[in-house]
Amino acid sequence: MNGTRVPFEKWEGLGNDFVLVEEDADAWSDTQVKAVCDRRRGVGADGILFIDRGAPFRLPRMIVRNADGSRPEMCGNGIRCVAAYLVSHVKKAAGVMQIQTDAGTKRCDVSGGGGRFEVSVEMGPARIDGQLAVSVDGRVHVFTFADVGNPHAITFEPYEEAEIDRIGPRVATHPEGGTNVEFCRVVRDGEPRVDVVVWERGVGRTLACGTGACAVASAACAAGHFPYSAPVRVRLPGGDLSIVIEPGTWGATMRGPARRAFTGELEMP
Repeated sequence: MNGTRVPFEKWEGLGNDFVLVEEDADAWSDTQVKAVCDRRRGVGADGILFIDRGAPFRLPRMIVRNADGSRPEMCGNGIRCVAAYLVSHVKKAAGVMQIQTDAGTKRCDVSGGGGRFEVSVEMGPARIDGQLAVSVDGRVHVFTFADVGNPHAITFEPYEEAEIDRIGPRVATHPEGGTNVEFCRVVRDGEPRVDVVVWERGVGRTLACGTGACAVASAACAAGHFPYSAPVRVRLPGGDLSIVIEPGTWGATMRGPARRAFTGELEMP
């Protein structure tokens, strides 16, 4: 692949940004992924979304590679971008589709056009899966562990910004395979919401995390902060997502934006 030129599109969902390519994810080395995601010497992104549009009678597929080259199971903001990309490339203003991911097949409902879209995604179950205790600098930090097809460690305890930067990476690398980490605060002033800061495994701080928002909403409903079957407003540094958690099944539906930033051509390192 070295020396070849690859068309790409840059997309973002609440500032969680991605390079989208119709390429084989396994053909790219970690070094190439890192080079493209480098914000000073490359295009710059939190990750690369590899898209296989699918032959007739076969579903399209999304594979995610993080900025460090690792392959997470799922990306909530990413799948909204991929769904919007697919709709825009068949010249439709809206559409319902199913997209295969490493965390299963997801149903997406896309509206909008002109490079700006709203996408609702049936994310599957967002299950609470026990607790994770991590010792950092002599203090034990306890997180609620949740699974949305990928792992999340969630806390509603107050943390200062400097603590997040110190504790986030330690928690993210504690369990085998790593975990995403969400530092949360329930806000009751005005319209109730959950404010969230994300430390994403393989990336670090990101402006948003769609699967993280689903995990947080699930934990917040389980803790009695919000009712089931009603939208939970999750505020991330990049903006808001609306999440609905169904009782019993823990089924999560996420709604949020996806925007095309620009298109270009990669000269592969």
